[in-house]
Amino acid sequence: MNGNPLRKLQKIGQSVWLDNLSRHLLDSGELKRWIEEDGVTGITSNPTIFQKAISGSKDYNSSLKSLLRKGIRDEKELFLDLAIEDIARAADMLWPAYRQSGGKDGFVSIEVSPDLAYDPGKTVAEAQRLFSAIGKKNILIKVPGTKPGLPAIEQLTAEGVNVNVTLLFSRNRYEEVAEVYLRGLEKRTRQGQPIHEIVSVASFFVSRVDTLVDKLLETRMASASTDASKQKIKNLLGKAAVANAKLAYQKYKNIFSSKRFLDLKGANVQRILWGSTGTKNPNYSDIKYVQELIGPDSINTLPEATLMAFKDHGRAQITIGDRLEDAERLFIELKAAGVDINQVTEQLENEGVKLFSDSFSLLLKEIAAKRDSFLSE
Repeated sequence: MNGNPLRKLQKIGQSVWLDNLSRHLLDSGELKRWIEEDGVTGITSNPTIFQKAISGSKDYNSSLKSLLRKGIRDEKELFLDLAIEDIARAADMLWPAYRQSGGKDGFVSIEVSPDLAYDPGKTVAEAQRLFSAIGKKNILIKVPGTKPGLPAIEQLTAEGVNVNVTLLFSRNRYEEVAEVYLRGLEKRTRQGQPIHEIVSVASFFVSRVDTLVDKLLETRMASASTDASKQKIKNLLGKAAVANAKLAYQKYKNIFSSKRFLDLKGANVQRILWGSTGTKNPNYSDIKYVQELIGPDSINTLPEATLMAFKDHGRAQITIGDRLEDAERLFIELKAAGVDINQVTEQLENEGVKLFSDSFSLLLKEIAAKRDSFLSE
């Protein structure tokens, strides 16, 4: 175990979270093994993860029938009850990590309904309800970091709700998210409320940036008039995602070492979390978005395949500060090649909200079909 690269990340100060949750993981003992053997100290879930867990699975049938016997019929209420059961069990398994870290780690995330991503009022109401219903300190409520989501994040922080701000792609939006977190803490302090137990993370998505940027670059390569210009564009492939994340990390360090933050006595840093870190392009290393983004006071939430790959052949050494000047220069070169990172990140945010919303809609239809089937028996 001493040679486990996942354990070595902990010593550097980077937490390893699992980007998956299902009844099977809980019942089989697999999640317990990840926690005890490999030092997993957190879990993230989202509508797509739950859709995959529940779709075509019998693992939830017993709980679903029990809820139906209680008279619950609405498919969204049925889903939330099923999800809350998983989240609460996972939170109990991670409670030792929460205690050992002094309340800074050991969290499980559950997302508000993605169809509320542009409605701050309803987002706040559902986040409060979930946080209260689960009733555990080591819970994070995931709120999409859309422009309309910013006031919801500020309000929830001020009210003492732990928030995982998700679907962040843009460095500018990341700064806005950090700003509303600080404002929420300041508002709570002015009201004489404690802030030392409030925890928040900012989930900055990585691999999807390369997926879209590479696609745009390949289109430009196809229309390039000379071999030299094609090669110049080719040299930019597979670099945008890591560069974007590294520069976001520099903003993170600056914000949370500022006098403004330090004046908030007892406040917790809103740790930056790398999301979407599974490699989607088979031409790239299967641990690219782990190996190149290792830094203190950060989190990487990994799908199981990526977690196993890093355990097998990862190297736990700080890389987050490597080649920062190259990262800055890359976006100038991308702009010259006709790729605007601001347009890319805006598109990815919109697509991300739609993807989760579509998964949620499909999930509710599947739960409704199971409900109808069970009721007709």
